[in-house]
Amino acid sequence: MDSLLFTATSGASRVLKAQHVRSNNLSNADTAGFRADMERVQSLQLNGSGFDGRTMAVTNSAMTRFDSGDVTKTGRALDIAIMGNGYLAVQTPVGNEAYTRAGNIKADNFGALTVNGFQVLSADGAPMALPDHEKVEISERGVVSIVPPGGGAELQVGTLKLVNPDITQIQKESDGLLHSIDGAPFDIDPTVQIANEHIEGSNVSAIDELVGIMSLTRNFEMQVRMMKTAETLAQAGNKLMAAR
Repeated sequence: MDSLLFTATSGASRVLKAQHVRSNNLSNADTAGFRADMERVQSLQLNGSGFDGRTMAVTNSAMTRFDSGDVTKTGRALDIAIMGNGYLAVQTPVGNEAYTRAGNIKADNFGALTVNGFQVLSADGAPMALPDHEKVEISERGVVSIVPPGGGAELQVGTLKLVNPDITQIQKESDGLLHSIDGAPFDIDPTVQIANEHIEGSNVSAIDELVGIMSLTRNFEMQVRMMKTAETLAQAGNKLMAAR
């Protein structure tokens, strides 16, 4: 009975963690540039005296899906979508460099460019800011140009830092950004191209996540029934022992 109970508990714990991953994906289905996570689980056979027939479920760190999301035109000058492979470099609150596919860039009252609250980095690794301008434009190579107040010739004010590391060199962390595994920043990749006035959505399929959550819910209910069965068997065994 103990083996049955612990096996069911292990399965239920795995399902709960998988539900968390699926729910987080679903809640970010409309988040620009979001990359979906995938739960990972491994079966672990427990050795002991007699027949080794008990297997536990071990949950590993979630993996990230790196396929692209749908690109839509917004008509907003500061919106960008990275075409193909590549990432936009941003700065975390502690000053580290991180990467994202989100392209919904905003400029605050002082001209500082941010994405979801993280400062956008220029090609030289410094945070980017726009001077006073009448119009702004971002080229397909990430060059940011402005028309000064009152008109006149366009002025280049900086270049977005665009990188293209291998997916084995990056990992998603709790801030939702992609970080270098060894902590070293990546070099600029001049081949990365962007589409101005477009934005890339998440790569989450809401239907797939909903179906997955429903399947996990049924799985959890089955594990709970197994726990109740183990309790019933234990109570029956106690009665037999008491009758003696």
